[in-house]
Amino acid sequence: MSNTDSTVLGVIFLIRHGDRQGFYQDPTNYNPANTVITPLGLREEFITGDYFRNIYLNESSTSFIKGINNTIADPNQITVVADAAGEGGVIMNSAEALLQGLFPPDSDYSTTLANGTTIEAPLGGYQYIEIESALAENDVSLEGWTSCAPFDTATAEFYQSAEFNQTAQENSDFFTNLPQYLDGRSDVNLENMWNIFDYMNVNYIHNATFQSKLPPTMLAQARTLAAFHEYGVFTSPQLDGIGNIGFRTMLPGIFEGLSSITNSSDPLKIYYNAIAYKSFFTLFRMTGAVDQSPQLTGLVNYAASVAIEVRQPSSGGEPVLRLQFKNGTQDDAQTTFNWFNTTGDIPVSAFTSFLAPVAINSTADWCKVCSNTEDRGCGAIAAAASQAAIADRVHQRISPVGAGFLGAGLTLFVALCILGALFSLGLLTAGKGKRQSRHSQTRSSRSSDVRSLRSDWFCLEMSNHIPCI
Repeated sequence: MSNTDSTVLGVIFLIRHGDRQGFYQDPTNYNPANTVITPLGLREEFITGDYFRNIYLNESSTSFIKGINNTIADPNQITVVADAAGEGGVIMNSAEALLQGLFPPDSDYSTTLANGTTIEAPLGGYQYIEIESALAENDVSLEGWTSCAPFDTATAEFYQSAEFNQTAQENSDFFTNLPQYLDGRSDVNLENMWNIFDYMNVNYIHNATFQSKLPPTMLAQARTLAAFHEYGVFTSPQLDGIGNIGFRTMLPGIFEGLSSITNSSDPLKIYYNAIAYKSFFTLFRMTGAVDQSPQLTGLVNYAASVAIEVRQPSSGGEPVLRLQFKNGTQDDAQTTFNWFNTTGDIPVSAFTSFLAPVAINSTADWCKVCSNTEDRGCGAIAAAASQAAIADRVHQRISPVGAGFLGAGLTLFVALCILGALFSLGLLTAGKGKRQSRHSQTRSSRSSDVRSLRSDWFCLEMSNHIPCI
């Protein structure tokens, strides 16, 4: 897998946020508490962005992205979507810091006014690259597990499994000795392992007294148990399993990114999802990377990154994909991993054909998978279906003229009810959607799957009586 036998057309980035303060998650449903990023976390992300600049935006690099503007960011060449749900502003802030490293200030980022005055952007030409926020209330793409009852059920079943109970028993001495280092907390058990590890890890980084008192092997053991816990929750052995839902909802956006990057008439070069740690587990399992590299079952570090390189072989033919992983700033460089039970790069079509059947392509699909009729846009979809059913039940015998008026009236009434519900819930806005305003009409026309995952764009396909919007 040489860098010299192919040209990089673009990159799909999946990057974890940087260091932050403590973060609690309910172990039964993963409902989160708020937290904030630290200066260390911002620095980690900036370093990561600068690293990728040297790899992909440096014209002397063998992995330079063909055709990218590497000085002033072209908004048509980069799409950034950040999870703005689970950890407050941490992931959004991380994306901002990473983009500072990827596209640093440039004095050429300026404009000349009609009177001849040249105005440079603040902070020496700081580049304000747009980031789309994925809020849990109206976007399921980056946190598919939230408010998903079958996912919660699967989590509870994992906690009752023989493997889970055996692991808890094998580490009983560890749990017995832990409370003295955890400020007297009582919920010291394997079920709460993520929160235990996070408390220990945050304090080990930021609390000198805690660091000096903690035995040297305890944090490593806590990390191993946390990885076991989270891998069991956020993966499934079956490709369409509910544990894999975090990456299944991300797939439409990734497919769109691949489609745009491989289309020579489309300007997109970088598709970047800023996320938490959870979907790394899912990605590595669904693509079979863990089968060939078991170390990928571990918990990724802050600022860990996956770069799926889209490459055009020098010999011609279909573009191929290469999996690169860098486990935060602790790793000096990316490592290439094999996936899909093969060695080396894989064709784009192999990636999409394998994963497309299990992708969750719309909010309506997510509502069905998660048995949800109320949250995250599902209430509006359920209301639309109910209105459609009422319209279908109208079968009075009336004259053809009367039928025409009644049909038109019902159609208008149903449409107005739906529009009113969507506006009131904030699921529909007047004017263009975010991606429409950011990118060309060409790409927008191919983005129906991704837009349908975001509630302000979804298309209600529940009845012939209801038009798509």
